[in-house]
Amino acid sequence: MRVALWWLRRDLRLRDNQALSAALAAAEHVVPVFVLDPALWRSPYVGEQRLAFLLGGLRALDADLHARGSALTVRQGDPAEVLAQLLAETGAEAIFAEADHSPYARARDARVAATLPLHLTAGVTAHAPGTVLKRDGTPYVIYTPFSRTWRALPLPSARDVLPAPERILTPEGIASEPLPELPGAALFPPGEVEAQRRLADFAQARICNYANARNVLAEDGTSQLSPYLRFGMLSARQAVVAAREARAATRCESARGADTWLNELIWREFYIHVLHHFPNARRESFRENLRAIAWANDMEDFAAWQAGRTGYPVVDAGMRQLAATGWMHNRARMITASFLTKDLLIDWRWGERHFMQHLLDGDLASNNGGWQWAAGTGTDAVPYFRIFNPVLQGEKFDPDGRYVRRWVPELADVPTKHLHQPWTMPEAMQHEAGCIIGEDYPAPIVDHAWARERTLAAYRQARGATAQT
Repeated sequence: MRVALWWLRRDLRLRDNQALSAALAAAEHVVPVFVLDPALWRSPYVGEQRLAFLLGGLRALDADLHARGSALTVRQGDPAEVLAQLLAETGAEAIFAEADHSPYARARDARVAATLPLHLTAGVTAHAPGTVLKRDGTPYVIYTPFSRTWRALPLPSARDVLPAPERILTPEGIASEPLPELPGAALFPPGEVEAQRRLADFAQARICNYANARNVLAEDGTSQLSPYLRFGMLSARQAVVAAREARAATRCESARGADTWLNELIWREFYIHVLHHFPNARRESFRENLRAIAWANDMEDFAAWQAGRTGYPVVDAGMRQLAATGWMHNRARMITASFLTKDLLIDWRWGERHFMQHLLDGDLASNNGGWQWAAGTGTDAVPYFRIFNPVLQGEKFDPDGRYVRRWVPELADVPTKHLHQPWTMPEAMQHEAGCIIGEDYPAPIVDHAWARERTLAAYRQARGATAQT
């Protein structure tokens, strides 16, 4: 064919882009298109920092396209209407896009495919939903057997990673709308070039110690690639290849670090597969026997959690890191989510929405899966009776207090012995540290031991009510 549309969604890259490759193989000229979809732009789950990161990634991609003789076409409106108009304008005969697996994306693509020549390729995951199944053809809901089957399938190698095309021929004169301007977060420069730089840096050095360092809150021990994977500035396939190559390399004393990171990539795929097969998990607890929990849902408690003013330092540090940077250390995500659902007995959906409104890497499947894991309501969730103690979590994963002191500066001079439970400081020590509990820093908004018993009772009641119906 003469012209094809390449419809970008969450694949803002030129390297290892299967939709782009399919379009280039099918047509002489390819029109890269991004549709500003009002349904997503105005969603209550949208985050301004994530939008800014997306827009920055689109500008970076446009620059990469210009270097190859092409340009990004931006249009705003309903995707089916916009794409139909572009087909008419350009004479394109097909639309190529990378399949997405959220409930909205699948419904949108089905609507587009009903009237337009839409061709979907793989790419969001290394193994597409529907390819990792039990022997009876049903989907997995437990991570460990899913992981075993995932690993047993043919895994990508460096030969499978598609190179970026040297040139893309695009017809001239196609009208494009300007991208909105939003201030971005300096911590994560958007774009494929930065994604490749970070992957190389991580895979060459820090991956070796990943298993040991990834839970230390104050250390730069994680890959910090999640925003780039979220928008496809880095392909899932290339990330898997990097993990496998690092595991096979001799530069690390042990393969444990690379193996642990590969496990995290598989967790990402697991949650995408779960949401694909069980879209109802988007709105309700996966475990039917925990759908009737009598949440307390205290608005003042929720506001204190959002603001990082709960009186539990490690919880507050995580929430303040999120507000300031659009990112939160994964261990802190688990701690803050457990605190909201298990200590404050607030519906996990409240926290899920708040994270999506702030996270640069906010991904529906991973965020939903992580919150339901913490709440004990999900597929492969932490047992409902396992409740993180926020003091012990802080002492274990921030033993010298560097993380807390960075994000909760009013505690900067509190002795480490009392840092994770500052309310235990004698009055004289509070004055000496310049931190009066109840004035400079709040007292705990809930007693953990009491909250634990309240939550266990609420979960038992929900389970019992379900058993009787």
